[in-house]
Amino acid sequence: MLTIRLTRKGKKNQPFFRVVLVDKRRSSTGGKAVEDLGYVDPLKKRRSLNKERIQYWISKGAQASATIHNLLVSEKIITGEKIHVSKLSKKKQAEIDKAKADAVAAEKAKAEAEAKVKADAEAAKKAEAEAKKAEAEKPAEEPKPETPEQPAA
Repeated sequence: MLTIRLTRKGKKNQPFFRVVLVDKRRSSTGGKAVEDLGYVDPLKKRRSLNKERIQYWISKGAQASATIHNLLVSEKIITGEKIHVSKLSKKKQAEIDKAKADAVAAEKAKAEAEAKVKADAEAAKKAEAEAKKAEAEKPAEEPKPETPEQPAA
């Protein structure tokens, strides 16, 4: 399988990376690249990527490494979420998972509360409409004719 990844070039304390397409089984330090797709210079904060060729190789099934994936997302060459690259301790990972679960639970509770408010509003409207309908159907009472009082003689 082909993969798009970085190979380090440059002198000691002067890193320079090439973005290359290589067979996944080859060593990252050595081996001939199938194609050179660009470069990244972290010291001068410059990067040049061949967008068309990267998209072509991804369409053919090449996989990007996590770092390259994040780079391509930030350069808007591909769409998607960034991948967390650095490894976390088990404790920190547990905290992140707990925070995500809490956020999902809070969102679910909020959605349920909104649905309940909506249902209550609809029930109130329905009850009001029924009350108006019942009032309209009720026969109107005729007023009793007043009889003049007879004076006592």
